[in-house]
Amino acid sequence: MEFTGSQTIAATREQVWKGLNDAAVLQACVPGCEEFVAQSDDEYRAVVIASVGPVKARFKGTLLLSERDGPNGYRILGQGEGGIAGFGKMTATVTLADADAGGTLLTYVADAQVGGKLAQIGSRLVTSVANKLAAEFFKRFNATMSAEANADAAQ
Repeated sequence: MEFTGSQTIAATREQVWKGLNDAAVLQACVPGCEEFVAQSDDEYRAVVIASVGPVKARFKGTLLLSERDGPNGYRILGQGEGGIAGFGKMTATVTLADADAGGTLLTYVADAQVGGKLAQIGSRLVTSVANKLAAEFFKRFNATMSAEANADAAQ
């Protein structure tokens, strides 16, 4: 499954880059995230509760950030295990650029695979839920980064 999207964020690329590398910001923005802990500068351990149709599971996994090019973007490799619900793997490329009207244009291209019960549900439902989760993450991330940029500008 491939998904793509973009958001214009009312913050500088440096501010957005900082947010994309901050475990606390990421935990607050990931829907259903119970834990998001840095294992190193490039690796995070996460616990996320997600529902896909009739399957609700607690996924434990890791995210590895690579090909860092601050403040222009990076690549994410993620994987999670949800017990009997199955597993998920994802790769994504996140790119930052100056937006025409000011702020930062964040663009992502992601590819995900699922197995176990999740794969039996059907790719249309899984894709729909994945797109919804991505949209919610970026909505929260955009609001967080825009608020921080406004607070910085007010000082």
